[in-house]
Amino acid sequence: MDEHTYKVLGATGGLNIAFGVISIVAGIATGVLLIISGGKLLSARKKVII
Repeated sequence: MDEHTYKVLGATGGLNIAFGVISIVAGIATGVLLIISGGKLLSARKKVII
């Protein structure tokens, strides 16, 4: 019984690390895309006539 619990905890820990890395990468990619699109909007602001 103890060995099964140890294996489950090890697999869960590995899965949590994998999800953590994936969410960090997705967060960085999203941030970069938002900065790029914001820069494009700011540069296009001069062309808008209100």
